[in-house]
Amino acid sequence: MIDLYTWHTPNGRKVSIMLEEIEMPYEVHSINIAKDEQFQPHFLKVSPNNRIPAIVDRGNNNYSLFESGAILLYLAEKSGKLINTDNRDDYYRTLEWLMWQMGGVGPMFGQVHHFVKYNKGKSEYSETRYSKEARRLYGVMDKKLSKSQYIAGNDYSIADISIWPWTARFDWQEIDLNEFPNVTRWYKEISSRPAVQKGWLVPENDQVIPQP
Repeated sequence: MIDLYTWHTPNGRKVSIMLEEIEMPYEVHSINIAKDEQFQPHFLKVSPNNRIPAIVDRGNNNYSLFESGAILLYLAEKSGKLINTDNRDDYYRTLEWLMWQMGGVGPMFGQVHHFVKYNKGKSEYSETRYSKEARRLYGVMDKKLSKSQYIAGNDYSIADISIWPWTARFDWQEIDLNEFPNVTRWYKEISSRPAVQKGWLVPENDQVIPQP
């Protein structure tokens, strides 16, 4: 059993989607970041960086882990699913794109959300800088997806799971997803997966998956 500490953000949804995909039992602990619950002492014991998501694996001596990318890799290797550990090329291609998300998509899209969605008009320079970089990243993704069904190759993996929730906020980024036809094809395919639809609703919320 996995204890999942999360909120309905792109990083939080990565892990709930992953748990649904691998069909691993888990218990949800909502951490409402709008109410600063991430600073509560009980949560800081699990996630000292006061960020969601975080997990505790009861079946592994209550092993705790924070950082969404690390959690995805841990769960993939624990379950033997969504990463190919037998083929080293496939394995490192998956890690390559997982790290691309962690180092690029997450931080840059997050800045777009901050300046374009929540603080529009306060810094034209920041809006332009981060929006331009987000568009560049969509272009990188679109080019890669013109050559393969999924982001790291022809198999669905934790790389896709890490990126998809961030692209699901294309409206916040003021991105017309249809300008990137390969991303749109990939986005719609992943949106239709039952595990993705279930994971999207964790913790319980009434948000609808946006469609381009």
